[in-house]
Amino acid sequence: MATSSSRLLPEPTPETAPFWEGCRRHELRIQRCNDCDRFYFYPRPYCPHCLSDDTEWMTVSGEGILRTYVINHRPMPGFAGEAPYVTAIVELAEGPRLMTNLVNVEPVPANLPVGLAVTVVFDDVTDTVTLPRFQPKDRR
Repeated sequence: MATSSSRLLPEPTPETAPFWEGCRRHELRIQRCNDCDRFYFYPRPYCPHCLSDDTEWMTVSGEGILRTYVINHRPMPGFAGEAPYVTAIVELAEGPRLMTNLVNVEPVPANLPVGLAVTVVFDDVTDTVTLPRFQPKDRR
């Protein structure tokens, strides 16, 4: 992770570059296997379901549901934003789950029911780094 103004930022690798390039264009992109027709995340050169290397990057809906979360009450060194903030696991409509942050919602349990419909929003952190985050779907 690179730092910018004391903030930790992701550094794309050859495997993750298409994901980060999509984020910069405000597109959520993940991989899909052409053999078993399943999506997966985190990026890798083979399908974790059938081990095929016949995969492609696809732009997905950006829609999902909240599966679990933690409300962080102490700021994390190297990360922007003030506590409290929400770290969450979101299950995309296409199936894969990813770790992210929930934004544009007061971080209290009553506002974060498991199964909450969420949608991706993009945070242009720098000219070269855009982070995908999620917010309640009714906020769009």
